[in-house]
Amino acid sequence: MAEELTARTGRHQQRYDNEYRLVAGCIPYRYKESGEACNGTVNRELEVLMVLSRGGTALIFPKGGWENDESLQEAACRETFEEAGVRGIIKKDLGCWDFRSKRYQDDSNLEGFHRAHMFALLVTEQLDSWPEQNERQRKWVTITEADGRCKDDWMRQALRSCVTYLSSRQMENVASYI
Repeated sequence: MAEELTARTGRHQQRYDNEYRLVAGCIPYRYKESGEACNGTVNRELEVLMVLSRGGTALIFPKGGWENDESLQEAACRETFEEAGVRGIIKKDLGCWDFRSKRYQDDSNLEGFHRAHMFALLVTEQLDSWPEQNERQRKWVTITEADGRCKDDWMRQALRSCVTYLSSRQMENVASYI
């Protein structure tokens, strides 16, 4: 069966919690080999995948509306596939952040309030074609670059939550070999 390469559109199935539009997304990550260490082991550097926002100037993590016919994790994976063209394994629920869309910053009504649920996603597949490939570019970046390029403070907080989780996992993995 051919894979669907169109993104869902419209808001008729969107979930809301009071005035907040519920969105779900991921911080896709991978480990890139970065040379050999002195002891013969391979150094691995953590990278995260960001995409250009609509309009194309800011880097963001893939996210979008959580719809009535899917679980929170399904929505996060679907949005990550649609916007960034990757699939993977959700490793951690990073938390939830409230924010107001920049588009509505000067508006006094309730439009534009969002509640974002974000997950750490270990990338297992990067596709050559994906639904929003003509609307967004994707870019693998180091944690330092991602921290500096995050469009919003809440995204920076989500990134730090992801790094904290992955750092604790690395220490567990190292400790198991000692």
